[in-house]
This record gives sequence, structure tokens and C-alpha cells, in this order.
Amino acid sequence: MFVTDSKHALEINRRTFLEKSFAGLGSLAFTSMLSEQARAGQAWPAYYGSGLPHQAKIKNVIHLCMAGGPSHMDTFDPKPELNKLDGKAFPESYTKGQQLAQLQGKELKARGSSVSFSPHGKSGLEFSDSFKHMGKVADELCILRGMTTEQINHDPAHAFLNTGSIIKGRPCMGSWTLYGLGAETQDLPGYVVLLSGGGQPVSSQQWSSGFLPSKFQGVQFQSKGDAVHYVGNPDGVCQSTQRQVIDEIKKLNGLQGELVVDRELEARISQYEMAFRMQTSVPELTDLSQESQATKDLYGIKKSDKGGYASNCLLARRLVERGVRFVQLYHRGWDHHSDLDKKLPKMVESSDQASAALIYDLKQRGLLDETLVIWGGEFGRTPMGQGSGRDHHINAFSLVLAGGGVKGGHVHGATDELGYGVVEGKTSVHDLHATMQHLCGIDPGAFTHKYQGLEFKLTGVEGGKVIKDIIA
Repeated sequence: MFVTDSKHALEINRRTFLEKSFAGLGSLAFTSMLSEQARAGQAWPAYYGSGLPHQAKIKNVIHLCMAGGPSHMDTFDPKPELNKLDGKAFPESYTKGQQLAQLQGKELKARGSSVSFSPHGKSGLEFSDSFKHMGKVADELCILRGMTTEQINHDPAHAFLNTGSIIKGRPCMGSWTLYGLGAETQDLPGYVVLLSGGGQPVSSQQWSSGFLPSKFQGVQFQSKGDAVHYVGNPDGVCQSTQRQVIDEIKKLNGLQGELVVDRELEARISQYEMAFRMQTSVPELTDLSQESQATKDLYGIKKSDKGGYASNCLLARRLVERGVRFVQLYHRGWDHHSDLDKKLPKMVESSDQASAALIYDLKQRGLLDETLVIWGGEFGRTPMGQGSGRDHHINAFSLVLAGGGVKGGHVHGATDELGYGVVEGKTSVHDLHATMQHLCGIDPGAFTHKYQGLEFKLTGVEGGKVIKDIIA
């Protein structure tokens, strides 16, 4: 409660009278607006609520993040010349003056690949034969072989991939997308995050809304137990009682709204309403028993796989079906500093079938045309060996795209004959962001948010370039 002493209450002059009168009228309008917007799930409307700058090719994004950094030479970028150099000294002309991670100052020897490569699909897209299932959807894939990044360690590299910056507190690409387009669902968060696998931890800052309103941050669904903590009511609390609690909290927040115009307050009221609706929508969403056995077999879901990557891929499809704008799946375990020949096949096996099934399933349901799927890690691996593995590498790596707006059966960019650096079609993380926003109907150069007097954007100060060569 806010207490005002009697002396101050009596000291009402013309200015304070007008000030309080207008504030009172404003608070009534504000409270009414909050009530209407909260019911509509629009406490903070989309940036492009009045219309997009140009026609969008996609409505949704699914980011399959292979956390740890898959080796491009062992997955989507064949290097026969590197195989010939296997075990020999790596040419100093490639590495002199270059930034390395744990190999800095050590003797560098070339490490060839132990996997075979062959053309796949009608397009003849060449990548590792280990991806048996991805080979079946090869004509839907667009491989970016010229990717580069600026950060050589996991957490800052994830931050850079997500936010375009290593400075803490910046919004991630999922939040930017939701902020720009809004969600198409009132019963689920517009941005959902799922985790699987083990190994290198992934910080929750990777799906933070940063300086954007908290309404746009990613919501992590748990892999075990209830997908969302406390999604069910406590014993003895029925739905009507819960509704009464929400209404009373809304009234209290409305009292605060009479004193301060606070966008976070709007978001809070909206999120209480969302949480109430999620008590019904989340259990229905995560109940995979509704899916046919044929669909579960397509994804490779086993009874013991609850919360695994295969289940998460199926959930990703169910999420975009229900209007969720941005879905991120972090599949951990790709950080192969050692035992590459043993660990890599296991990671490929754990992700190949479900990734391909997701693309195929989206297509057969008519959803692939409006969804962009991104597969890949935060950086690549060195063509030089590190014991029985490979070190982190920022000068070249591969990402795989599929879906609306991109050319299928297509390769963009190329690395040198040893896979160390990009020689054609160099693509930055900011270019990836710019292209994604362009496909969403957003103008990446003009889509900004003012914070502390500066206009920020996902694509950074210099901005990224739309990769026009890959757009269908």
C-alpha cells in the first residue's frame, strides 16, 4: 500500500489537480487496455503488427543446435586432399598468425576423415554416408559450407550465434523473431526451448530476451517429468479457484498500473493468463500417445526415449502446428576433442533419423514451406588432429538449412582443399541472421529496438547481408 500523510494530501494546487486528474483518467484507460490485451495475449503487440515490409516466405523457425561443434570435414564438407595428408605436418601457411583454441603453440598434424562421402538424392548433394536418413531428404537440404564465426569457446560462440554479440544482455534470435512477428498461439509460449544429450552445458542466457520485454524470452520445457514446472494445480485447488487467484493478481497489478506505466507489468499480466491456459495446452501438447505408431517409428522414438532428441523433434513439429513461432532444440555431445571415431558416429546416429523425419513430416503436412529448419553447431572443428579428436575452429564450418524460402539440393560456399578456411561464399553469423529475418518478411537493416539511447538490431552495427544465392 502507498501511504500519503494528511498534510501532503491537503496541499493540492492547480498543477497537482490536473496531474492527478489526467493520471486517473489514464489509469482507467490503462487498466482497461491491460484487461483486453491480456485476454487477447497481446500485452506487447508485435513490432510489425500493422504489416511486414515485404512478403514473408516463412512463418516459423526450428533451430536444431548440435551443441559442441560438429566437425564439418566428417559431416557435410568432404575433403579428399586432407585424407591424403593424414598424419603429416599441417602446412604452416594456413595457420600462421591464426587463432587456435587448445592447439595454440603445439605441433600441428593433419587429420583425415574416417567416414565415406557420396552423392545423395537427385541433386547429387555430397555429404557423409553416416547420415543415412538425411540422405533420403537430400533434395530438401541447402548446405552452407562457408560459415564463419568470431568466438572460439562454447558459451561465447553460442551467445554470438544466438544474439550476434558476446555482450551479455542482448536478445537472442528467437526473441527478436517473436518480437517482430508475434505469436500465432494464445495457449503456448511463442518461443520454446528443448534440451537433450549430455556433455557441454548450455546456459539459459542463450534464450534470453535481453533488453526486450520478458514476454519474448524462450521458455524451456523440461525433458523429464512435467514439461513445465507446476503446470498442474496443487491438491485441493480446482480450476475455478485458480481462475479467481489469477483475477485477483490482475487487480493488484492493475493498482500498480495506476501509478506507473510499466511495459513489464503488461507482460506480467499477460504471462499469468498464458500460464493459466498452459495448464491445459501443455499436457495435451506433450502427450505423444496421440501420435500414431507409424509416426513414432518415423522419428525413431523408443519407449525409453522420453525427453530425448527424437521425442523433441516430434514435439517441435507439434509446436509449430500449434502456432509457436520459434523452437530451439539443443542436442549436446558434439565436443569431440578425443575419441572422434567412436563418439561422432554415436552422435550422428542419435540425431540423423529424427532430423530427417522432422523435415519429411513437416513436408507431408504442408508445413515445410512455411518453416525454416536450421541444423548445425556453434563452430566447426580443426582439420588438424588433437590427439584422437579435433579442436574448436572458427574459420570454417557447415550449417544445413531446409524448408520455406531456401533452395533444396543446393550448396553455398566452399572451403579450401583442407577445410581450414573459406574460399568462396563466405558467410557470417550476421548474414545468417539477416537471411532468416528476410525470409520472415523482416527488413534486417531497419528492424531495431532502442535501448539506453542506442538503436540495436540482431545483425549488429555493420549489419549482415541476405544470402540471396540460397533463396528459392
